[in-house]
Amino acid sequence: MKTSIIRTILSTLVLLTSMASTSTLFAQPGGQQQSAQEQSAFDISGNWVALVTEDWRFRMVVAEPGDYEGIGLTAHGREVADAWDPEADIASGNTCKAYGAGGLMRIPTRLNISWSDGNVLRIDTDAGMQTRLLKFGDAQDNVGAGSLQGVTHASWDLERAGAFGGPVVGGSIAAVTTQMAPGYLRRNGVPYGTNAVLTEHYELLVGGDGTEYLAVFSVLEDPEHLTQLYTTSTNFKREPDGSKWNPAECMAK
Repeated sequence: MKTSIIRTILSTLVLLTSMASTSTLFAQPGGQQQSAQEQSAFDISGNWVALVTEDWRFRMVVAEPGDYEGIGLTAHGREVADAWDPEADIASGNTCKAYGAGGLMRIPTRLNISWSDGNVLRIDTDAGMQTRLLKFGDAQDNVGAGSLQGVTHASWDLERAGAFGGPVVGGSIAAVTTQMAPGYLRRNGVPYGTNAVLTEHYELLVGGDGTEYLAVFSVLEDPEHLTQLYTTSTNFKREPDGSKWNPAECMAK
């Protein structure tokens, strides 16, 4: 896909996010605004496991240094990727650089998703024991700036039947993450930097047998390190409970 087309997709996603953030705060009787949880088009709280159906050799194992097939890197990006040294990351306390928001969903992991409050959706991972906070409405702030998970502003992109204000028939969660600490798109040191912008859409899909799947569509833009947008589609399957939850430290290699 040409870079110009992908940039159009990103711009559209950002526009949808901006529109959703201003058009989906519906009032309850008495003038109170509904919380994001009350607006929910679907419920993704609970336990999920990653389905690794593509990029197996990059997601399930750590590729060799310099193996960044499929990712367009700038000269500086290649320089950083080629210099990857997992021992140096361990020594400097940076073992979790592949577990930042830009790469976390590609890690083979389980998710536990819950509402911290009505406007904060919390996503915990057992791999690397990371926590992402998707902040809706009044909960949006800059807490988390400079951390691996950065700051995520979220909104419902709702689909409604008929004219505006009709019943909700579907939709997705739109999330834009900025102000992230430098991290890796892949565990072998493929970089993204502090100015990267990650745009995601979370959708709930239901199979013919009733099995629920969580699809996370993401686009990461980082002109400093990437010559094109980095796009992925990652899938998770709902689990009945947290019995397989297995927290583990970040692995640098």
